[in-house]
Amino acid sequence: MAKQKSNLPTRPIASTFQIVEAYKAIRTNLLFALATANSKVVIISSAEPNAGKSTAASNLAITMAQTGARVLLIDADMRKPSQHKVFRLKKANGLSMILSGLMTYEECVCREVAKGLDLITCGTLPPNPSELLGSEAMGNFLSEMQEHYDYIFVDTPPLCVVSDALVLSDKAAGIVLVCRQRQTTYEELQHAVDNVKDVQGNLLGAVITDMKENGRTYGKYDRYKYYKSYDYSYTSATVDGK
Repeated sequence: MAKQKSNLPTRPIASTFQIVEAYKAIRTNLLFALATANSKVVIISSAEPNAGKSTAASNLAITMAQTGARVLLIDADMRKPSQHKVFRLKKANGLSMILSGLMTYEECVCREVAKGLDLITCGTLPPNPSELLGSEAMGNFLSEMQEHYDYIFVDTPPLCVVSDALVLSDKAAGIVLVCRQRQTTYEELQHAVDNVKDVQGNLLGAVITDMKENGRTYGKYDRYKYYKSYDYSYTSATVDGK
């Protein structure tokens, strides 16, 4: 089977100066956070739907690849996937097929969707996404991928909706939590943080999308910030609100 290849130009989705610089700042923080980690797998999630997590995941993966690193982006949101839309690809051959043993990585990988970045789409939507993500097959797959890639970003469903991101937490260096200003409530945010703590997961940091600065915004995009531990700030464009 021929490998899928994106027709998109090899450039970041984020294009304005403020956005690009913001992603670079977040990348720098992640590089420091991952320097001593045993795993180079980063889970991207949110407290609630429509916070901008999928757009953040794709842009962070692209920005990391711009350092010359080999990066893999995995769409593990097998309930409401978005990465195939971001890169204008079909989602049928992807993660669910690999974990079910129906297809191989080589048959599913989308090569060079951006320079230095490969993508695994979600695949056919399965009836048991949490079980697949928590399976031995997923652990083995991530271990194998770390032999071929410098960094792996995993886009997962919202933490306060389903447990998919949490069952992966022991297989990753940590979780980056994406929140949206004027949407994500403090209660939702605290619930998400508590969920990560309950499974002894590592919260690498959090970002806030659509953040206002000095009472105004930069059109759809504001400046991005990144805070380690339990502080929050960031901004991004969205794909279907994700």
